[in-house]
Amino acid sequence: MLTESLGFSESNEQSLITTPSEHGKLIVSLARDKNEVAEAQHLRYKVFAEEMGANIQSKNALDQDGFDVFCDHLIIRESINNKVVGTYRILNPKMANEAGGYYSAGEFDISRLQPLFDRTVEVGRACVHPDYRNGGTITMLWAGLAKYMQANKYEYMIGCGSVGMSDGGHVAASLYKQLSAKYLAPSEYRVFPHCALPLEALNQELSVSCPPLIKGYLRLGAYICGEPAWDPDFNTADMLVMLPLSRMNKRYADHFFK
Repeated sequence: MLTESLGFSESNEQSLITTPSEHGKLIVSLARDKNEVAEAQHLRYKVFAEEMGANIQSKNALDQDGFDVFCDHLIIRESINNKVVGTYRILNPKMANEAGGYYSAGEFDISRLQPLFDRTVEVGRACVHPDYRNGGTITMLWAGLAKYMQANKYEYMIGCGSVGMSDGGHVAASLYKQLSAKYLAPSEYRVFPHCALPLEALNQELSVSCPPLIKGYLRLGAYICGEPAWDPDFNTADMLVMLPLSRMNKRYADHFFK
């Protein structure tokens, strides 16, 4: 069962990560069947297509692609209405081999990371229902991911952090300049976008705020691995983020790995 790879078992309910909220108890687990995966895909569609305007072609209101079948799907379910309110897609090394590579390889040349692939988990499609967007819900997703990595002895996490492009990319260019001054990865972890954001043609001097997900990664101890790539379907500038668990902020590590 998928629950077992996270260190959960169906007969051990207390091993699930739970927390109280104003909407009832929230529970983190891995999707156990195609119906739970579909619930996660429906939430993704509501957030990415309907709320954010991503160009997702779907006849069934689900955000689906070819990687989904190879992935584990981390979900947060609330206990009162029994609905999925948060999700993360996880591609571990074995799954990546079966899928023909990591999703991010479609946006970046990630060949410098190849020596780490056998210890690297890729995460993506992170989203939370609007009514549950608070630090506690995001923290639950990260705690579930940390438990997954710990149970399977993975050492690195990679994933794309996205910045909206509704302004043509000026905010994304300014944010990259701001973050790269402090958080740019060492050269051996550097990646290169296939469809690069034209930084030199954009205003890089705006005063910008970092999106919460990217800010959270950086607080954990993550690197920005290189210049942003443009994702035309989602109309976002994506920066590849990498978190070696050995760099995780001790305060968070003590909380997530207790």
